[in-house]
Amino acid sequence: MCIGDSREHRDRAAGVAGDVLAAVCGAGCAVPVFTVRGYRLPGWVGAADLVIAVSSSGGTEETLEVAVEAARRGCRLMFVGADGSPLADLAARSRGVFVPVRSSGQPRSMLWAMTVPLMIAARTLRLADVPDATLESTATLLEDVAHRCRPSSEPFVNPAKRIALDLAGDVPLVWGASPVTATAAYRLCGQLNENAKYPAAFAEVPEANHGPLAAFDGFFTGGGSSSDPDDFFRDRTDDPEHGLHLVVLRDVEEHPRVRARCEASVAVARDRSVAVTEVRAEGEHPLERIATLIALADYVTVYLAIALGVDPTPAPAMEELKARITR
Repeated sequence: MCIGDSREHRDRAAGVAGDVLAAVCGAGCAVPVFTVRGYRLPGWVGAADLVIAVSSSGGTEETLEVAVEAARRGCRLMFVGADGSPLADLAARSRGVFVPVRSSGQPRSMLWAMTVPLMIAARTLRLADVPDATLESTATLLEDVAHRCRPSSEPFVNPAKRIALDLAGDVPLVWGASPVTATAAYRLCGQLNENAKYPAAFAEVPEANHGPLAAFDGFFTGGGSSSDPDDFFRDRTDDPEHGLHLVVLRDVEEHPRVRARCEASVAVARDRSVAVTEVRAEGEHPLERIATLIALADYVTVYLAIALGVDPTPAPAMEELKARITR
């Protein structure tokens, strides 16, 4: 599939699939790739741009509104969503490229079904080097993660179960250290919210060192440094019941200063008795690395839900919200 000269277009995709696309294209991409999550298309988007509208159901209202505006402006259009949906209808009316996907289960379970068409489009436009061999090797790595994280394996050999048990009861601060790991960290936070119904805070280094780091000296760490001479003897009945848990997703392509900041942040956290989990991306290609991290994150959040006695599938609060805003 070819949509014009890639050097004359700026690409946008919705949600985490768009983030994955941007991370795989990387900083060396000839054109910027942006993700739009709201209802408004940026004013500078015009006829020279390609807008990719992604919705597993094909009925996400903000995606539809942005797509309608993109069509009105004469943008080049690509749609990925359920066949027979409002998005499919809009694609037909606007003469956009439509890639049908079968909508089954929760949208969060369809990430790769939504992402692969974007990878193929990026390859066709020469925005990213994603050969078939990379798609195959990524699938092999995902199978390996699935084997290691299988339900029948014990926590001491199952990385997802081990991390889930470590997180239970703590407040996760999930940090990424590169475009690849930042995308995976954002996904992990979202999956903690939706699967485990569990709060989590996302940040990306170095920005994480300009605000989120200060939480290490707050209520959830006893209000100060563990170097306090009274720390060992204080009345621990007044300590907060739950603590912070820093989760840092690491990558081989970290900026040298980001790498130094991550190592220093981990040291600062441990000095304050903040639990730390570091997870390193596996694989060589950006798609391989991001896929393995996301797969592990998905398993972690489901196992955490099970450990907490929570059904990971439904999201009643989200359904109630949808009902309220459609009245």
